[in-house]
Amino acid sequence: MIIKTVKVSDKGQISIPLEIREETGINKGDELIVIQRGKIIMIEPVKKFKDKVKDDFSDLAKISEKSLMKLWDNKEDEIWDQYIEK
Repeated sequence: MIIKTVKVSDKGQISIPLEIREETGINKGDELIVIQRGKIIMIEPVKKFKDKVKDDFSDLAKISEKSLMKLWDNKEDEIWDQYIEK
């Protein structure tokens, strides 16, 4: 863990210390995401954040698909099949 102090400018800007940028792989021009929860602020590269949450939603897709299949696969809707162009 690296702990550094930074000052906030009049415009609300901060400089991320070089040691932290190197450790986290942050480079000039990288986009960062700023997350605030209560009094805590987290700053993380967008690319790393996307990778983290990508896996969080993989199960959601499977669950949604199963739920929707129950709605789509029912005998009552088969009446509409005759109207589909073949």
